[in-house]
Amino acid sequence: MKQIFFKFGIALSACLFTCMTLAQEQQLNIICSVQSDWCNLIQVTFPRVSGIKVNIVQRSTGEALAQIAVEKANPKTDIWFGGTGDPHLAAAQQELTLVYQSPSLKHLHPWAQTQAAQSAGRSVGIYLGPLGIFYNKEVLAKRKLPVPTSWADLLRPEYKGEIQMANPGSSGAAYTALATLVQLMGETPAWDYLTKLHRNMSSYPRSGEAPIKAVSRGEAAIAIGFIALAPGEKALGFPIEAFTPAEGTGAEIGSMSIIKGAPHVEAAKIFYEWALTPQAQQFAFAARGFQVPSNKQTIVDPRVPDIRKIKLIQYDYNRYGQTAERRRLIQLWEEKIRSLP
Repeated sequence: MKQIFFKFGIALSACLFTCMTLAQEQQLNIICSVQSDWCNLIQVTFPRVSGIKVNIVQRSTGEALAQIAVEKANPKTDIWFGGTGDPHLAAAQQELTLVYQSPSLKHLHPWAQTQAAQSAGRSVGIYLGPLGIFYNKEVLAKRKLPVPTSWADLLRPEYKGEIQMANPGSSGAAYTALATLVQLMGETPAWDYLTKLHRNMSSYPRSGEAPIKAVSRGEAAIAIGFIALAPGEKALGFPIEAFTPAEGTGAEIGSMSIIKGAPHVEAAKIFYEWALTPQAQQFAFAARGFQVPSNKQTIVDPRVPDIRKIKLIQYDYNRYGQTAERRRLIQLWEEKIRSLP
């Protein structure tokens, strides 16, 4: 009997050692398309609560979609976290992402559940962020420029060389702006508007966060982007303000998707569930990102925009998330706007 217990003890010890070794070897490869501070918090915090090592690369949404498409035959990434929902829908349409029905879905706001439904279960909404206009108060005052209040105001000749918007081919924020203007104005008037706006643009950076940083540092007076970034910049002491245009605006549904053929799919599912919890969603606020969280039970920071007070258009996420439509608009932007002197 003693020999039996002794052998059982050895076997149990071996099993525990093997299990601990497997846990230690678990890892997760994430493409992160939110602000860098949020990505860094995830990389530090998730291993502590799960025991799973995290490898993170930060990419804009357009760059993330391109990388995942290139790696389709041999995926290196497990999960794509954040970034606008349109390219997540495009990835779903191309079957680059995995069908996964989270048990947490019932705890999410309807717009997050809609993202899951429109992607056929290949993506889910994790936050909502309204699109708007930023300006540097000190720069406007120094240059004696008026404070804008609308999309129409951005065409004023005195703003020549003072405005930045990212490149919609690489930036989810800029693509959301492009699709918003097309839906708000109609396609032909939108291209006419963007042609006139081009005269006032100083540059089109690749990252959607870059124009906001430029306004904070006084390198640009005005920028187009997601207004959830404004409170964080103000908290750092920058003289920046943001608003949503009087005519109406769109909003991103920041999303999350597991990559089809992910090398660590079980670890990806553990992360997916963790990222939908109220506790994990509050990390956005710690990282100075003030988007509306998707879990209805998340305690919301008072600096998060109240979407009930914003004139939001009925943004057609399904249409403008289609691969063909996305490519068409970006190609037209390259031909009609980027090619202008």
